[in-house]
Amino acid sequence: MKKTVLFIVAAAMMLSGCSRKEYLYLADMQDEAGYVVANRHQTQIQDDDMLKISVSCKNPELAAPFNVGSGGVRVAATGQVTTDASTDNVYRVNSDGDINFPVLGVIHVGGMSLTDASELIRDKIIAGNYIKDPIVSIEFKNFHYTVLGAVGGNGTYRVDGDKVTILEAIANAGDLSANADLERIAVIREAGGQRKIYTVDIRSTDIFNSPAFYLAQNDIVYARPKKPKSGSDAKLITWITVALSAVTAACSVIWATRR
Repeated sequence: MKKTVLFIVAAAMMLSGCSRKEYLYLADMQDEAGYVVANRHQTQIQDDDMLKISVSCKNPELAAPFNVGSGGVRVAATGQVTTDASTDNVYRVNSDGDINFPVLGVIHVGGMSLTDASELIRDKIIAGNYIKDPIVSIEFKNFHYTVLGAVGGNGTYRVDGDKVTILEAIANAGDLSANADLERIAVIREAGGQRKIYTVDIRSTDIFNSPAFYLAQNDIVYARPKKPKSGSDAKLITWITVALSAVTAACSVIWATRR
């Protein structure tokens, strides 16, 4: 009886040990080794993005017309210019990649980074002799991604800012399930009117160089489940499970009758 129990426990430990070995993230990463960050990640502006754009300068009255957003400009009897408190300065990028910005009119920002777009607006304000030293800040208001498949929690997640990695996305979704295929995590991305699928292996440090390491807005992360095990493997696992249950029950009976 004891030999049987020991055999079954040992087999279960061997199977679980193999499973743990397969599920090491970045398994080839060396301690204290340096991994060069080749390019500084900058998310590009896409169609239907919602951008919050704020203009400021030393003289707030000069910047007020550029911050009307959905509100409006008010001129007091003293000549002071202010904007409605309801304004949120949020602009939607249309299908042509354009926004309609106060005073400056239509501006094409599609495909630009937030830094490039802010510099473009700044240059236009200076070129029009509106403000000599404007400060333009832009941020995404609708950056989100979706995680599906073999993870702890499927869903759509919103991000503060514009920088999130695929590892962070998986962690936010409750980590991968036991049946996830770490070699074939897919990132589905829309860009330039096309959908493209990137497949990454998160066990390898090669993921750092993947275009999908940093997610773009509206990306879909799909954790593919592993293929079903072969019939012999499934039968073995089923047999061990049943045997463990039987042994546990038998031991309980023996222990109860010896009391």
